[in-house]
Amino acid sequence: MNTITSIALLVTLMSIAANSTPPEDPIQCKGEIKNTNCTITNSYGAFPDRSTCRAAEAVYPTSEAELVAAVASAAAASRKIKVATRYSHSIPKLVCPDGDDGLLISTKYLNRTLNVDASAMTITVESGVTLRQLISEAARANMALPYAPYWWGLTVGGMMGTGAHGSSLWGLGSQVHDRVTSLTIVSPAPPHVRVLESGDADLDAAKVSLGVLGVVSQVTLKLEALFKRSVTYITKNDSDLGEDAVGLGRKHEFADFTWFPSQKRVIYRLDDRVPTNSSGNGLNNFPGFRSTSTLVLATLRSTEETQESLGDANGKCINGRITASFLRSTGFGLTNDGSVFKGYPVIGYQNRIQASGTCLDSPDDARLTACPWDSRVKGLFFHQTTFSIALSRVKGFILDVQKLVSLSPDSLCGLDLYNGILMRYVTASTAYLGKQEDSLDFDITYYRSKDPLQPRLFQDVLEEIEQMAVFKYAALPHWGKNRNVAFLGAIAKYRNGDRFLKVKQRYDPMGLFSSRWSDQMLGVAEGLSVVREGCALEGLCICSQDTHCAPKKGYVCVPGKIYDTARVCAKVTPRNGDSTF
Repeated sequence: MNTITSIALLVTLMSIAANSTPPEDPIQCKGEIKNTNCTITNSYGAFPDRSTCRAAEAVYPTSEAELVAAVASAAAASRKIKVATRYSHSIPKLVCPDGDDGLLISTKYLNRTLNVDASAMTITVESGVTLRQLISEAARANMALPYAPYWWGLTVGGMMGTGAHGSSLWGLGSQVHDRVTSLTIVSPAPPHVRVLESGDADLDAAKVSLGVLGVVSQVTLKLEALFKRSVTYITKNDSDLGEDAVGLGRKHEFADFTWFPSQKRVIYRLDDRVPTNSSGNGLNNFPGFRSTSTLVLATLRSTEETQESLGDANGKCINGRITASFLRSTGFGLTNDGSVFKGYPVIGYQNRIQASGTCLDSPDDARLTACPWDSRVKGLFFHQTTFSIALSRVKGFILDVQKLVSLSPDSLCGLDLYNGILMRYVTASTAYLGKQEDSLDFDITYYRSKDPLQPRLFQDVLEEIEQMAVFKYAALPHWGKNRNVAFLGAIAKYRNGDRFLKVKQRYDPMGLFSSRWSDQMLGVAEGLSVVREGCALEGLCICSQDTHCAPKKGYVCVPGKIYDTARVCAKVTPRNGDSTF
C-alpha cells in the first residue's frame, strides 16, 4: 500500500460518522429451548488456544434474588458456573466452564445504579454497570472516579475480576478495585450472600477474584469531587525513557507513555488536575475506539496480511510512521471543545477526558461500520501481551528492549500500526492478586495470523521481549489479557496467593466457579503449557531442553539469548550480529 493510499485510509478511518453495528452478545444459544446449547467467546472472537467454549444453558438475572436462585440451583446440581459480562473483553478463557453442560450467568441486565451518596462521596452499582455508565452517573452527582481504564466497555464486575486500571501513582493508585469500600458476592457455600466491607480480610480476595469465588452482585466505590484535567502530549527521542519511566509518574498525576521502539520515539502524556474554573471543555474520543468503516478495516487487514506474507518489514515501518504521525497531528482523539483539536493543553472535566469508546452504543447499521476488532467483519485480529514490571527493575527492561531494536531496527514496526506500546503506572495493592509493588504496565498489541501455524514477522523478537519480561524481570501478568506464557509460574509471584486459594476453598469448596483453565492460571493444576505443533507461535508453550514444540516445517526452535533454557519457536529473521545479552 503506497503512502497516498495509507493517508487516504487513515483520513477515512478517523472521520467516519458515529454509526455502527454494536457488538453482539458474547453468548450465543441455538437450542430448541430458549438460552440452551450455548457457546461463549470474547469480543475478539478467539481465545489464545482458539478453542470453542460451550455451556448447556445461559441465564440473565435481573435482580440479586434471581442471581442467588441461579447459583443455588446450579450448586444443588453440582453444575459448573461461569460469569459473562456484556462485552466480554478478557482475552484468556476466564468465562469458559469445563465441559458442555455448565451454566453461564450473564450480568447484562444487572446494570442499575443503586445509590449515589453525595455526602459520603460513594456510588453503589450492580456489577453489570459499564465504566461509561459509572462515569456518567458520578458526573451527574458532581463526582468523579479519579482513575480508570481508558475503554468504556468494561463492566464493574469485570474490572473487579481482572484488576483493570488506568495510570497513576497518586492517591489510592490507578486500580479501580482499590476504591472499593463494599462488595456483595454470591457464592455456593453458605452464607451464600456475603457483604464484604473495608477492613474485612476477604475483601482483599474478592476485589480481584478472576471470577472463581462467585458472582459479584454489587459494588460500592469511593469517589471524589468532579474536577478538570489538563492534557499535553509531547514527543521525545526514547534515549532517556529508562530514566523518565521511573520518575514521571511522581511528577504528573495521570502520566503515561506511548512508545514506538523502532522509531526511537516516545509520546509523553503530561496530565494533571487544574482548577475547575480553568477554561476548556475538552473531550476524549480516541480513534481506535470509534466506529470504523468495515471496508476500511478489511483493506487495512488485507494490507497487513500481504506485508506479512511477503516479509515486507519496510512497508510496515512506512505505514506505522504514517499512522503515528496522523494520531499525533490530531491530538490522539482529544478535542478542545468537543469537536475540534486546536492544540495543547486540552482542558476538560474528568468524565469527558478519562475514557472513551463511542463504537459501543451506536444504532445498528447492518455492519457498514463496527468496532475495529469486531470478529463478525474482516478487521483487526491481534495478540495482546500485557504485564507490569516493578519500577525498581523497569529501567533495565527498557534498555534490553532498546538493545534488541538496535540489532533489528525494523523488528517492532508492526507495533506502530497498533499505536505502539502503552505504558501506564500502577501502585502496590492490598488485593491478594493485585500488584505487589509500584510498577509500570506495558501493553503490547500486535498482529495475529488467522493461521495458527504461520509465524509473524520478527516473531523471535516479540517472543524474546515477552519471555524476558516474564522470566528475567519477574513481570506480573494482566489477568484479563495475555497468552499462556505470561501465566507460567505467576501465582508464586504473589505473596498472598495462598491466602487467596484458602478463601476460594471456603467460598466454593466444590470448585463450581473454577475450571481447568483457571486452576492452571492459579497454579493448582498442570497443563498451562500446551505442547503441540506450533504451540510457541500462539504463546501456548516455551521450548526448553526437555520440551519440543514441533513448529511448522521450515521453522526452528532457537536458543533464547536472555535466559538459559528458554527457546522460541519461530522463523528467525536475520540480524546484523548476534544478541549481546
